[in-house]
Amino acid sequence: MPNPDFSPKKRLHTGISFHNAPAFWAGTLLTIVGVLLHMPDYIMAADMGYRMIGMEMSMWMNVGMGAILLGMALATWGLMPRKETLGRLNKSAVEGVHFRAMDSAHLTGAHWGLLFVLGVALIIDVMKPATLGFVMPGTKEEYGLTTGQIALLPLSGLTGTTIGSIVWGILADKMGRRASILLASVMFIGTSICGFMPSWYWNLFMCFVMGLSAGGMLPIVYALMAESVPSKNRGWLVVLHGGMGTVGGYLLASGFAALLEPQFTWRILWFVGLPTGVILLFLNRWIPESPRYLLERGRVEEAKAVMARYGVVLERDDEVNSPVPAPVATNGREERVSQWGGLIRLFQMPYLPRTMTVFLYGLGWGLVNWGFLTFVPTFLADAGFARSTASGLLFLSSILAVPGTILVAYLYGMWSSKKSMILYAMATAATMVGFALLDTTVAAEVNLTMLTVLVVMLLVASGGVISMLSPYTAEVFPTHLRGSGSGLAAGSSKLGGILGPPLIAGLLAGTSSLAIPALVVAAPIAISAGVLALIGVETRGRTLEDITSDDAIPAPGAEAPGVL
Repeated sequence: MPNPDFSPKKRLHTGISFHNAPAFWAGTLLTIVGVLLHMPDYIMAADMGYRMIGMEMSMWMNVGMGAILLGMALATWGLMPRKETLGRLNKSAVEGVHFRAMDSAHLTGAHWGLLFVLGVALIIDVMKPATLGFVMPGTKEEYGLTTGQIALLPLSGLTGTTIGSIVWGILADKMGRRASILLASVMFIGTSICGFMPSWYWNLFMCFVMGLSAGGMLPIVYALMAESVPSKNRGWLVVLHGGMGTVGGYLLASGFAALLEPQFTWRILWFVGLPTGVILLFLNRWIPESPRYLLERGRVEEAKAVMARYGVVLERDDEVNSPVPAPVATNGREERVSQWGGLIRLFQMPYLPRTMTVFLYGLGWGLVNWGFLTFVPTFLADAGFARSTASGLLFLSSILAVPGTILVAYLYGMWSSKKSMILYAMATAATMVGFALLDTTVAAEVNLTMLTVLVVMLLVASGGVISMLSPYTAEVFPTHLRGSGSGLAAGSSKLGGILGPPLIAGLLAGTSSLAIPALVVAAPIAISAGVLALIGVETRGRTLEDITSDDAIPAPGAEAPGVL
């Protein structure tokens, strides 16, 4: 007889709960219409080479702006859980429950389908901030900006992604992984009007809002992948997935720039957010909610239905011979977590050591990537090399990043997650020391060879660092904090992007040598490797419940709880 818990209707259920479904879809439609209402003004500017500087915002643009604001508000309300259930954990539902069958399962078509859809989401998410580099030259030329003024554009975007990563991580823990992806997709659509702003200051503001939306997808995607992929495949697969998604995002941004910008100028590149956001909404039907998230909220039948998609049956301790500790033991049957409680909890024991580990690791990478690497073309120009030299070096390094990502995934999943992260952090720091020791007095051809080797080594090493940060973070925090922890880690890497450029610029103002900037930037990433060596956690081959149970340090005489 068929199991009544897995009727066809329940098997198709994917765990999304709309507070008000009509409101969400009406809000989404309003947002799309609002974006399209900006198109007439852009089309009318075709005779002027699509230059919209100095144009007044028409009635249609103002109506469209209002429609977008109303649409996003409606969509948010339609997805937001009711107040009485927001942040509520039903601990009794998970007592004695484990995921042994899920973690030992084989990869199925459902797993690969989920990875494909989340890969598309990750590529689109990476593409948004990557587009900044392609719109900056055209923006600078149209508005007649100085180098200092145009630098405000990436600063605005990175500030948005820093805040967005943290806020969206919290939302993922409160609303659910899938609902947060839906809301981020709507925001992707709404922020596609960046390219239709006639004013430079409106462009800055919209770039900030774009950063808020783009900063949210990364922590949600990694949290959902970590909670859905079997533990024996989780490490290498999630790292490889993330690395390829990052490469794909940059390739997509450069492809759209090469295809569209010559004819329609830099403005059209932002409009790509409309079709890509719609694609994410369409693909979202194939993204099930995390079964761990559902179970922790007491939605047991929905968790069973999602797990059935992966060919897995939920088990309890009394159904198997080897019992495990009851997850998240509490004095009561339910616990409510405040809106910001998850973020605050990350900085309390026993989670503080892991929080500091991933925060320092992300901050160190951000300083290297957004700080030092941003100035590599400037270094080369000051050394007398042609502008094409920097482009050629960065292109070569990007190509080498593909096999480099495969190597990172192999080491992380097959050797050691902790040791791999330490290895790549130390390799990054060592490369920075190499830049500091570079002798700028040697012959140009010798210097260029050494620079080429160092730039390639730095991009491969730092690429490995960021490829492992988000997967590792998603593994070391429990389910009810996984989104918040992942958001904080993603935000820390962007914080390095905010602090890095002014730090390097200030150091360069006082010296023309690479030594001081290189050594200053090398210090944080080296320190993060040391912290990881001292208090980092090994995750390879371990279930999420096993990893997070290490955090449950009982008080004297108290019973040690497990942690979902």
